[in-house]
Amino acid sequence: MASASAAASSSSATRATPSVSSSSSADWLEISLLTARTITAAAECAPFPYIKGAFGTAVIFLETVEKVKKNREDWKDLCEITTNIISIVQNEIQVQGDSGASRFKKLCEDLEKFLSEVQDRVQLLQKEPKGFRERFKEVVKLRSTADEISKYGKRINELRLNFVLATTMGIYSHLAKALPIGPPSNAIAASNINSCPLASKIFHGRESILATMVKYYADTRKQQIFLLHGLGGAGKTQIALKFVEDSSQFSDVFFIDASTPETIDTGLMNIAVSKNSGSNAQDALQWLSRTTEEWLLVFDNADDPKINLHSYFPRCRHGNIVITSRNPGLAVHAGANAAVSDMEEIDSVELLLKSAAQDSTPQNWQVAREIVKELCYFPLAIIQAGAFIAKSGALNSYLAYYSANRVRLLSENPAQTHDDYGSTVYTTWQISFKELTAPAATLLQLCSFLHHQGISEQIFSHASMYTFSADGPSKEELKGPLEILSHFTDTTGVWDSLQFMGLINELIGYSLINFDPVTKMFSIHPLVHKWSQSTVIDQRGYHSHMVAIVGMSFGAIPEETKRVASLQLLAHADSLLQGDTAAAIDFGLECADIYAWAGQDKKAEPLALAVLQRRRDTLGEDHLGTLAAMNFVAYIHYQLGQPKQAETLQSVVLEKQKSMLGVDHPETLITMLYLANTYCQLGRLQEAEAFQSVVFEKRKTILGEDHPHTLSAMAHLAIGNLALTYSQLGRLQEAEALQSVVFEKRKTISGEDHPETLIAMGNLALTYSQLGRLQEAEALQSVVFEKRKIMLGEDHPYTLTSMGNLAWTYSRFSRLQEAEALQSVVFEKRKTILGEDHPHTLSAMAHLAMTYYQLGRLQEAEALESVVFEKQKTILGEDHPDTLAAMDNLADTYHRLGRIEEERRLDRNRHSRSGNNLIVCSTGLCNI
Repeated sequence: MASASAAASSSSATRATPSVSSSSSADWLEISLLTARTITAAAECAPFPYIKGAFGTAVIFLETVEKVKKNREDWKDLCEITTNIISIVQNEIQVQGDSGASRFKKLCEDLEKFLSEVQDRVQLLQKEPKGFRERFKEVVKLRSTADEISKYGKRINELRLNFVLATTMGIYSHLAKALPIGPPSNAIAASNINSCPLASKIFHGRESILATMVKYYADTRKQQIFLLHGLGGAGKTQIALKFVEDSSQFSDVFFIDASTPETIDTGLMNIAVSKNSGSNAQDALQWLSRTTEEWLLVFDNADDPKINLHSYFPRCRHGNIVITSRNPGLAVHAGANAAVSDMEEIDSVELLLKSAAQDSTPQNWQVAREIVKELCYFPLAIIQAGAFIAKSGALNSYLAYYSANRVRLLSENPAQTHDDYGSTVYTTWQISFKELTAPAATLLQLCSFLHHQGISEQIFSHASMYTFSADGPSKEELKGPLEILSHFTDTTGVWDSLQFMGLINELIGYSLINFDPVTKMFSIHPLVHKWSQSTVIDQRGYHSHMVAIVGMSFGAIPEETKRVASLQLLAHADSLLQGDTAAAIDFGLECADIYAWAGQDKKAEPLALAVLQRRRDTLGEDHLGTLAAMNFVAYIHYQLGQPKQAETLQSVVLEKQKSMLGVDHPETLITMLYLANTYCQLGRLQEAEAFQSVVFEKRKTILGEDHPHTLSAMAHLAIGNLALTYSQLGRLQEAEALQSVVFEKRKTISGEDHPETLIAMGNLALTYSQLGRLQEAEALQSVVFEKRKIMLGEDHPYTLTSMGNLAWTYSRFSRLQEAEALQSVVFEKRKTILGEDHPHTLSAMAHLAMTYYQLGRLQEAEALESVVFEKQKTILGEDHPDTLAAMDNLADTYHRLGRIEEERRLDRNRHSRSGNNLIVCSTGLCNI
């Protein structure tokens, strides 16, 4: 654009029109008005009403801006460009008279229409009841006057370029008549109109992308098209400019603003004019097709998904094209492409220190590292931070400013810049945001309340299948979330995946959201994520809607897939709740269920307790909804190693359900199973076996042996836990027979990788180990451990249980070094995740102590066993089987150490610690 303005001014340097290009006086607007009024008065004598209309509208526009008392500077560029345009027209008429004026008819009509629109906007602001500054700040936040001014600025710059081009063509025509032999190549400055700007002086990094481009363009056998795509402000244009600056292979480089069809046409027309090959875009394309030299076309800012860029490519098999765009979909045109995203840390630090004019000292480097990390290594944000630091010198305090004023700092345009990029971090995204349809914009804003990674279509599709219950929120209470979901369903309420992906593709088209085709997950850049949330007016409402949608989603997920789904939703639950249980009260149990299935019961506990209290207050103690919440709280107590609190609640729930629903009701049987599990944890094994046998027989009778619910609810819970009870009672053959049946049926019905199949496999393997069938046990346990690591992660309780079981089998194989390595990991992780007093932590400690004993490291074994014994005495009681086992283990270690008096004080008959009679703690070995 700069060269185009230079071309216009050079052609009129001797004219007497007042100049506005050097308006450094106190009142630039006064100069603009004086110039405009002078030109308009002269135009009264011209026989062209469209010129007089445009000039008169320009004066009215400037007079309207003059009435603005505050923030007048925001309109400065528009005013000066307006005056510059009418100066161009006046000068052209002076040189060429009527023939020159006729070329401006359409352009003057466009200018008049444009200025009328802007004038209406200024007048609207003046009528606002609030002060202009306050209103300006408010509007900036909500998609703003500042953005509208930026949009107007872009449009008027396009208009100015069109006027300049018309002038240039007029000069060429005039010279052609005077010089029959043809104009000299330097007769006009049009050849510079498409000249490529220089890259920023502080450009740094991006070596891998630049190297890829160099290698790609080394092949000259065919037309080469390379796409640089990414988020606005990521540095796409600067990479293109740096590539051009460092290249010497191209005969001509043409830089085209590809933001609109008009600017593309203008850029191509400039090529035709500068190459003396015509006066329109088609002439330029034909010239490029004929010219076999290595020319390069740079289509910059080809962001509008509605523009078919292919129609502007020369129809030939030679030449080179670079495209910069926010739209990754343009890769269909390119032979190669590169996603332009965040910078490497080292390059980010260098860029910050350069733009901030700070010395590259070790101390500055350390501070800069923290700043660029907070800015997510995003180029434009780093440059803006550098400009602020250069102005204020606040390198060491920038993060404090940023933490308190993030929106302001990322929205302010620095006075001193290193390139021609006119938008700030936030305004460049706002430009894209305003192009979105309302549903797409809403979807982006909703997703900004989730975690910025791991967003899936299933979150919304499952929520659309939510079924309402008597103890949950009503349709009226969920009116907002249901209305949002209706955008993605057909008229019958069925999920419309194509409609959802259409909106996602809209967002992808501006790089506001990214899609991973491998994981099928969406993600949002962390800075965009924070920015898009700041665009929401009703943040409390949107937050509430998203909590409801996640709760509805998990509530609708089938039981057999909840475990994996919980891991996918875990980060989203953290983002939505952030310790605020009140935010999820309507879907507290669903949100707590996400944490429970993911093995994070401590996070589930406050949510479950809050829901229970609310239901007690609103529904009463005997309502089924209250009993469901009570059962869930009891389950959490059980998982947290608090069996006494769990047993108290479960006993109450079971009696009420038997009375209200009957003994055979599914909910009653589930509670009976829960209570049986708690009895196992309390060491009341006979009572546990009695309940498990009842449930097993009833489910078998009611549902049949092969019914999926039987295998899931009865076989997995009843038979699995029944088999565990048999194991503890020494009835291992019966346990193995039952577990084999469950395992084979789960494999057949659900598949080998299903979570329930892995549970059955783990339980069978544990029984094999206790039966001494160690090779069979190890084979199954290794499979379960590896699959759970992949599916659930290394820190999930189920994974740690599998690791502990495999380690126990290793110890029975006398592979003690391998056993100790695994047991040490299990112990440390359980201590960190569950706490030192949790039964699973004490179990892991006991198993590690046994391995130390077998390795002859008796002092280490005694230290751990003493802790286990004392804690289990306190937590479980002196008569609990695990406490008695711990006592026997410690007594045996005392004996080996020769500490006979301490052994006698335990006052217990000791058991041998060899072979199958090895005393172990049962807690933690079972698969839940």
